[in-house]
Amino acid sequence: MATVITFDCAPERWYLALLGFAEHFRTSSPPKIRLCVHCLQAVFQFKPPQRIEARTHLQLGSVLYHHTKNSELARSHLEKAWFISQQVPQFEDVKFEAASILSELFCQQNLVDSAKPLLRKAIQISQQTPYWHCRLLFQLAQLHTLEKDLVSACDLLGVGAEYARVVGSEYTRALFLLSKGMLLLMERKLGEVHPLLTLCGTIVENWQGNPIQKESLRVFFLVLQVTHYLDAGQVKSVKPCLKQLQQCIQTISTLHDDEILPSNPADLFHWLPKEHMCVLVYLVTVMHSMQAGYLEKAQKYTDKALMQLEKLKMLDCSPILSTFQVILLEHIIMCRLVTGHKATALQEISQVCQLCQQSPRLFTNHAAQLHTLLGLYCISVNCMDNAEAQFTTALRLTTHQELWTYIVTNLASVYIREGNRHQELYSLLERINPDHNFPVSSHCLRAAAFYIRGLLSFFQGRYNEAKRFLRETLKMSNAEDLNRLTACSLVLLGHIFYVLGNHRESNNMVVPAMQLASKIPDMSVQLWSSALLKDVNKALGNTMDAHEAAQMHQNFSQQLLQDHIAACSLPEHNLISWTDGPPPVQIQAQNGPTTSLASLL
Repeated sequence: MATVITFDCAPERWYLALLGFAEHFRTSSPPKIRLCVHCLQAVFQFKPPQRIEARTHLQLGSVLYHHTKNSELARSHLEKAWFISQQVPQFEDVKFEAASILSELFCQQNLVDSAKPLLRKAIQISQQTPYWHCRLLFQLAQLHTLEKDLVSACDLLGVGAEYARVVGSEYTRALFLLSKGMLLLMERKLGEVHPLLTLCGTIVENWQGNPIQKESLRVFFLVLQVTHYLDAGQVKSVKPCLKQLQQCIQTISTLHDDEILPSNPADLFHWLPKEHMCVLVYLVTVMHSMQAGYLEKAQKYTDKALMQLEKLKMLDCSPILSTFQVILLEHIIMCRLVTGHKATALQEISQVCQLCQQSPRLFTNHAAQLHTLLGLYCISVNCMDNAEAQFTTALRLTTHQELWTYIVTNLASVYIREGNRHQELYSLLERINPDHNFPVSSHCLRAAAFYIRGLLSFFQGRYNEAKRFLRETLKMSNAEDLNRLTACSLVLLGHIFYVLGNHRESNNMVVPAMQLASKIPDMSVQLWSSALLKDVNKALGNTMDAHEAAQMHQNFSQQLLQDHIAACSLPEHNLISWTDGPPPVQIQAQNGPTTSLASLL
């Protein structure tokens, strides 16, 4: 955000006049930046004293950095502001703002090694200026985080927390500690996360200050708790925290922003704007609904969040909004694939590609997820070779253990369907063995690994072993309300009992599977269940029920077939062949569907 051009205390009328003109041009609609720059450059013609000279260099550097592409000239002015201001006593605001903006510019130019020592020097000499000392610590910690150096970032946040405690700012101490907790969660250092979050909870509850600041701390704290539960696949255990978070954001939306500035300058921070927090709460609600299998609820909250994001992006170009948008789209794409809306899912995958084209950093952070989504789409349209290629690409691009495990689980399902990839399949299954050294702590992923084992045993005709694995999946999925895994396990158990000739027990499995699949709704499980119900009822002599199930199966088949043809006819379908480099800019149309429909019928 551009620095407002402020008047210095200098009495010279020429200076005040030039500043007034410059600010008028900067705030014009549209801004007249060239004229603003001319006015500021004119200040140097008067050979001003050092204070005015340094401030004018800062103002010019800031205007050029925020409003033009002339980064070299902006850098020159900011370096002069930083150099001159260090020679002027009691000139902290100009000195540290120059250091802060200059380090941002260095990062933009990929000169991170120039930004770090600059920020370290500024941190070293700012200890008597609490606001700037804290702000610069946050900035350097963020820089280390972007470089994936989470250890250095955590160390800096720890230093900031202790400094905030010493200068009597429990609010900013909590911000530093919560930020550190977020990074520890990213590093999976759960042993350090739990005591830190407990301490944060105590600080947040005991702090008495601005109500919006207090509630924003609570939102930050609860978001960390909710995402921690969701990462662990505990969608039932998370519900009390999620409910508190939703109540908290409702409270914030009723509070008016208080214009009274805090008495402690170290408290002059906000975690996120109120509107961004609302979108974030929608986002974690969507994540929960997706994992739990409440897909209509996920759709509802995604629509609300995307509508809010569109409004915000008209006024705010903050990169975090694009990140929120991509994560929301990633989740709703998974929902579409489950509910039988592949064509819409494919168009939304293309939308994620377009967002990633606009931001290299966004693509770097989401490339593995994008290829994973394409892999899931390929499975849904029975393009198994492409699915394998997409998942293999995603595995190459990710270092995230949970995502790696999720991809391997889906790749194993591809190998099981292909039926002739035994060596590769057993190699994968060894790495996600739910009975021994499972790679992540996620309850949901471990339950899914049991299901994959059950599926393989079923295809191999080892039915008793399959039942053992599937009962383990059911036990785990029931414990945490994992509705999709429950439905899949029930229908597969029903299929096993049907093959074994136990039609009554098969019916007892398939009926609740169908009910649950309809509630989700999961189109593939509904298709599978209806086919099985038709055969089970026929075997039991229930002619009417068998006819009804056959009709349902026909309806589901037609819906899926139409959607399949629509998806494969889209030009975006060619994305299934993209496995290297950035997303393709243009996607050429093809003549029509080229994939087998056998898996749908």
